[in-house]
Amino acid sequence: MLKETIGTIAKEMYPKIRTIRQHLHQYPELSFQEFETANFIKKTLESWNIKYQEIAQTGVVVVLEGKNPSLNTIALRADIDALPIQENNNIAYCSKNKGIMHACGHDVHTAILLGTAFILNQLKQDWEGTVKLIFQPGEEKNPGGASILIKEGVLENPTPQAILGLHVHNVLEVGTLSFRSGRVMASADEIYIDIKSKGGHAAAPHLTVDTVYTASLLIVSLQQLISRNNLALNPSILSICSIQGGNTTNVIPNEVKLKGTFRAMDETWRYEAHKKIRQICEGIALTSGAEIICHIDIGYPCVDNNDTLTNLAIACAQDLLGKENVFETEIRMGAEDFGYYSQKIPGCFYRLGVRNPTLETIPGVHTPVFNVDESSIETGMKAMSYLAINLLQKI
Repeated sequence: MLKETIGTIAKEMYPKIRTIRQHLHQYPELSFQEFETANFIKKTLESWNIKYQEIAQTGVVVVLEGKNPSLNTIALRADIDALPIQENNNIAYCSKNKGIMHACGHDVHTAILLGTAFILNQLKQDWEGTVKLIFQPGEEKNPGGASILIKEGVLENPTPQAILGLHVHNVLEVGTLSFRSGRVMASADEIYIDIKSKGGHAAAPHLTVDTVYTASLLIVSLQQLISRNNLALNPSILSICSIQGGNTTNVIPNEVKLKGTFRAMDETWRYEAHKKIRQICEGIALTSGAEIICHIDIGYPCVDNNDTLTNLAIACAQDLLGKENVFETEIRMGAEDFGYYSQKIPGCFYRLGVRNPTLETIPGVHTPVFNVDESSIETGMKAMSYLAINLLQKI
């Protein structure tokens, strides 16, 4: 059976794909700077005689045709960029690029998609339809590589009827997957506020407009935006994460800068909140006398998993791994530029278990000590291959 054949190839390829993952982990690159990563992906594909296309400078796209390629097209996506974090892991394949680390598992995602490309290419006489594999740059940085690739035509020629993407999940054990229909991840917008005024001596605040005090009023008022304007049943978060201003004990600074994030699970409320954020800034500027400049950098939309596609994917995953190894993903306030794809075509963004239960502590993503149980890679490429082949018959 095809299921057993996929499993056999995934098992045989696992050592090679694990080596690929470790190479990627050693040489991480920041968003939109993934030139060596893209070259490595291309050379790997070339070694397997798999043709590819370049897109958006550091993106790579592969189109594989099975029998009857006009039947349907499904897209598979992996992100390839890393984060500006100094790695603190004691491992042989620790990052060699100072201050840069694959702390979100994109090295795992990329390795899995390469393994999937190999499996699907080996078996292309055994499945029908077309699979488009997308190695996407810039997931970690606005405006998001997905938005750029879409503008450059990644969802055209051929146009996929659906798209799948996975993400490592450190609370799920190795050998498991999780899915959720509907809205599964939040939108994310960046907030930049600049408070300016005439500063002066701390002993004579009446001769100044106190930017630090104004900043504190603004932070408290912005927190009330969520607690007193948003429906409590509608998840939403506003966090001010950076305050920059002043450098001594007795000088009121001329300027204080705030930076933060706003996240929502409802697109209508999202843009209503943007208006209220600006109104709060305008009101406090009026009452304090400070100049307040507010810029909201519009980020990723919510990730919506298509109900029909996700339910089909769940059934395929249960058939492959057993019902006991397929779980429901929790709603998360994290953001993903996969949301841009799911706005255009039916999407399913699912989670891959990478947790080793024998470890006492399981490091989280975006930390200097994040790592995975690499045996999850075999599960990842086996599942993605099986899902793609089966869903081509049903979408």
